[in-house]
Amino acid sequence: MPASRVLLWGGLAVAVGGAVLCFLGWYGVSGQRFAERQLPYLASCTVPGAALIVAGAVLVGAAGGIPVRREAPASSPSEDAPPPSSDEPPVRVPGGTLAHRPDCPLVAGRPEAVPVGDEQLDPCPVCEPWPR
Repeated sequence: MPASRVLLWGGLAVAVGGAVLCFLGWYGVSGQRFAERQLPYLASCTVPGAALIVAGAVLVGAAGGIPVRREAPASSPSEDAPPPSSDEPPVRVPGGTLAHRPDCPLVAGRPEAVPVGDEQLDPCPVCEPWPR
């Protein structure tokens, strides 16, 4: 079982346990008239229950933050490669909203790429066809 699933389900179980303790603490406190008799319920149920809810939330949050290692496709640009550079005018894919350099890995080799012309498009974050 992947670590993220263990963290997710473990975090949910811890949070539910904390909610049960908080409920038991509330139920115990509600039956007592004097504060002196309410303190044991607060100390033994409500405070640990709240701590378990916070710990469960941290575990569930950590389950979403674990990086998943995936094999990159052969055609994807390398993370270490410098951004493409070309002096030719920017191009776009029909219907697209980004302007690219002609040698950008996202449009290189695509016959449907056409010059941008006078259209106002956002720059591609990979090749940055012009300075912002």
